[in-house]
Amino acid sequence: MEYVYAAMLLHKAGKEINEESVLSVLKAAGVTADTVRVKAIVASLSEVDIDEAIKSAPTMMATPGTVQAPAETEEKPKKEEKKPEDEKEKEDAALEGLGALFG
Repeated sequence: MEYVYAAMLLHKAGKEINEESVLSVLKAAGVTADTVRVKAIVASLSEVDIDEAIKSAPTMMATPGTVQAPAETEEKPKKEEKKPEDEKEKEDAALEGLGALFG
């Protein structure tokens, strides 16, 4: 997980995500990095739009103060926006690559 955190930190800082920078972040955090895993994450993220992946990721945890009681009335689910097939396939393939990091 620390490899993903290192990549996200670099992304947030506006830095390039490459092997050298990921290794530097991990070293600064006191983590003994596995170069094979570093290469794998850099390769996996090279084709991913990280901002888009973050937006489309399900929220795992609610922040304090944002948890609300369930509404008493049932809300209708929103319709999914239609995307061109090529764009949807690209997005799915990119997310698969990102998902492989957690396998």
